[in-house]
Amino acid sequence: MEKIIKGIAYVLGDKIDTDQIIPAEHLVYSMSDESEARKYGQFALSGVPAEEAGLPAGNQPFIDGDEFESRYGIIIGGGNFGCGSSREHAPYALNKAGVKAIIAESYARIFYRNSVDGGFLVPYESMEKLNDSIRTGDELEIDMQKNELRNLSRNTMHRLRPLGDVLPIIEAGGLFEYARKSGMI
Repeated sequence: MEKIIKGIAYVLGDKIDTDQIIPAEHLVYSMSDESEARKYGQFALSGVPAEEAGLPAGNQPFIDGDEFESRYGIIIGGGNFGCGSSREHAPYALNKAGVKAIIAESYARIFYRNSVDGGFLVPYESMEKLNDSIRTGDELEIDMQKNELRNLSRNTMHRLRPLGDVLPIIEAGGLFEYARKSGMI
């Protein structure tokens, strides 16, 4: 696993729910058939209304046209990110879209656990409100050893809450891989 995660920011607001992350009408695709699974990336964040996305004039979509991956690799969210239903499709869709990490003020517990357990995303918690100071399009760098976020576009640095006990699971690539590598299964 990378110790430095680099990516372009996509900034969202508070209470982004799982139906906004991947709307129910797009849950028809197989997660085990790669030609269908990539559709989850294509429709990731398609349920977020532009006026709630924190985007300038709502003119920067997460996915361009008929693409399957986004150019945005790090999501900056507000409070209660991933609230709503318990579907594991939400962090999976973001992963398929090319997202490596999410930094939010807080998470819905099931979204957080699905992100970690499935090995889909690195879910960091911020120590301050970041979706007011970071803009969509900013170049970011997360140092996982120092628990720091650097905004390379604005030359600022922000502390992140340590990942704690979930770090070994994230480094292993998910809960089942962690269990295999540590001899649990």
